Parts: sequence; structure tokens; C-alpha cells
Amino acid sequence: MRSAVALLSSILLLQVPALALNDTVVDDLAHHPMVADFPSGGQLDLRIRSAEIHIVGSDEDKVQVRVEGKQGGESTDMKASFDRTGHFAKLRVSGGPSNNLKITILVPRKSDLSIHIFAGDVEVKDIIGNKDVDLSAGDLTIAVGNTADYSHVEASVTSGSIEGGPFGESRGGLFRSFEKFGSGKYKLAAHVGAGDLTLR
Repeated sequence: MRSAVALLSSILLLQVPALALNDTVVDDLAHHPMVADFPSGGQLDLRIRSAEIHIVGSDEDKVQVRVEGKQGGESTDMKASFDRTGHFAKLRVSGGPSNNLKITILVPRKSDLSIHIFAGDVEVKDIIGNKDVDLSAGDLTIAVGNTADYSHVEASVTSGSIEGGPFGESRGGLFRSFEKFGSGKYKLAAHVGAGDLTLR
């Protein structure tokens, strides 16, 4: 009996790392788009280099990253690393040219997102879940979907404007913000340092 238990324990210990860890690294992202399995309803931490960035929900249980643009297509040093443990993953995109770059990231439509980007024109759309988006400089547009889905919404800009049409808000200038509470299940936090924030 003891030997059977010991054998079963050894098998389980060998299986846990394989189930828990799923890492993907692409060193030449412009010529080899990244595709990695990721379940719907998971949590994603995204830290993406400056660019024109589109983060879009899809019906596939995958995270996909592709690069466009003249200089981006010629670059060979753009890197994507995807580190996954169960329903949580970190995506990092780095390297490449300083401008004329478009990055598209597809994620499962039902996802909780934490997004940090230094600069760029950023769009987040077709995502159902919690969203925490921080952009230091540039323009950020988030398609919020049904406003009744949110329990808490917090939006702010240090210098720029906020257009929050679905929530009846429009503000511009320095240190502008608004906060809303509701009966939904998701939270939305969006901040732009210098630039414009649009919730639509």
C-alpha cells in the first residue's frame, strides 16, 4: 500500500510543473507571430513597448501577437515572451524600431486585463472582464461594452481630456478624473499621463 501511494505521489509531482507552466518566447516577432494557448476567463498582465497597439478580444482560447508597419516588418529584434501558470499569464513585448510600428494582440474575449504601456495610441475593445489600463503618454480608447456590467469605474488623466460618453462624462485640463459605481461584476480603471482618454 505504501509503495502504491509513493508511486502515485511521484507521478503527481512530475505532472504539476507540466500543467502549471507554459512558456513561449519568440525572438523575431515581426517574421514569426506569437501564438499561445490561454483559457477564457483568465488573468493577463500585459507590458508592451511603445507603438500603435490594438488589444482585441477573440473567440479563440489563445493569445496571439503580430506586428505590422514598414519598419516593424523589417525588424528582426522584436521579442515576445509569454509566461503562463494556469489561468494567469504575463506577456511582454520589447525591441524593434522606434516608430511606424503597429502591434495587434488578440486575447480570449472573456479576460481580466492589467495593461501597462509607456507611450502610443492604444485601443482596447471586445473584452468582457476587469480592465486596468495605464498609459503614460498618448491616446487611449477603450470600448467598455455594457455599462451595467461594471461595479466600479475610475478614469483619470494628468494632462489631457476624458471623453466618457457611456457614463455621461466629458472633462479636459489638468488632473481630471471621474468615478462611478454600479451593480455589475467587473471593474474598470484607466489612466493616461499626458494625452486623451476615450471610453466609448
